[in-house]
Amino acid sequence: MIALTADPIDFSSAYHYLQTDEAGAIDFFFGVVRNNTQQRSVNQLDYEAYGPMAIREMQKIADQACERWPILKYVVIHRTGVLRIGEMAVLIGVATPHRDAAFEATRYIIDTIKQTVPIWKKELFADGEVWVNATP
Repeated sequence: MIALTADPIDFSSAYHYLQTDEAGAIDFFFGVVRNNTQQRSVNQLDYEAYGPMAIREMQKIADQACERWPILKYVVIHRTGVLRIGEMAVLIGVATPHRDAAFEATRYIIDTIKQTVPIWKKELFADGEVWVNATP
């Protein structure tokens, strides 16, 4: 399952989707909006994406992960729009027969998303704003 959404991410639905009798491990990564960066207080984040290309690139990354590890099911969900402190910006979930593969695949997916997927983050402060990683 691959998705971009302006709605809050539902962890429970993702977990239920990943459950399968063959899985001995389900690993999750949650990217959460924090209240600071580089010694500046963050008020909120604003994510923008080139939707069709972002979905295609996330699918490509998930397919690559499936070639490298014995992934039974996966979930990749990224938020768009304005997010407040504490909100989940991204969820990566992977179900595999054993934990090492789940850990490694989850790490690969999030690291590669941050490098290649056209999703842009704007950090908003009390005294201004800045685009972060404006070019994947």
